[in-house]
Amino acid sequence: MTTYVRMLAIVAALGAALAGCAGGTDSPASLSASRSAGAPGGTGVGAPPTMAPGPGGLTPVFKRGTPAAGKTVALTFDADMTADQGPRAARGEQFDNPDLIALLRRLDVPSTVFMTGRWAEEYPSQAKAIGGDPRFEIANHSYSHYAYTADCYGLPTVGEKKMAEDVRRAFAAFRDAGARNVVPYFRFPGGCYDDTALRALAPAKVTAVQWDVVSGDAFATDADAVAEQVLKDVKPGSLVVMHCTRSAAPVTEEAVGKIVPELRKRGYRFVKVSELMRH
Repeated sequence: MTTYVRMLAIVAALGAALAGCAGGTDSPASLSASRSAGAPGGTGVGAPPTMAPGPGGLTPVFKRGTPAAGKTVALTFDADMTADQGPRAARGEQFDNPDLIALLRRLDVPSTVFMTGRWAEEYPSQAKAIGGDPRFEIANHSYSHYAYTADCYGLPTVGEKKMAEDVRRAFAAFRDAGARNVVPYFRFPGGCYDDTALRALAPAKVTAVQWDVVSGDAFATDADAVAEQVLKDVKPGSLVVMHCTRSAAPVTEEAVGKIVPELRKRGYRFVKVSELMRH
């Protein structure tokens, strides 16, 4: 099976993958402001919150806000690109979605973009612009969207000993692009993780971020269906996973244009993951 077919398989399967492949923890740990040399940020007032390590030093996992978050919701967008998709981008395939980012700006929707390092290398000016806009924060989605477990929708895998370095390599790509507003959060490609991956990532000092609402925008062609899915499942404190990749999620912009006004009508306030995590 080619890499392209494998990528089609994973994104299609993500509509059914709610919380990763295995393992992890559902209960939030106490928050801290710790950082590592490979992750962005520092300590002090205003630093993005992180979660304390889990049992045995495992990387903590955040999936949604607590009831204290009230009627808030975090829209998150995965900017996916693999290490071997450069030739396709050179032939005109669009792995970015500047119109979606422009819409989020017009609607004044704070959002978190989970970006691969490879995406930042392909679109450095966009990475810099997103990271320089206070509406947004950039989080880590690995360097090239390789899986951190052996069985993750056919994705190629990152070896256990290279996982922390893969995360650091993505942070380095954001730095090289000149992106600011980078937070020490990490989303597993495919949402797949286990205790081995959580243990291997511990040196990177990141908080893993999953979701509780799957938009179903990957390879969708019906924006109304995507919007209905999100509107049906959102609850106070929800964390929604969507995509910022035109080739893989062509109706996301249109769906967001329907989701945002309706949720505001229902009394919801949009926040970045960093704010949701503070509650």
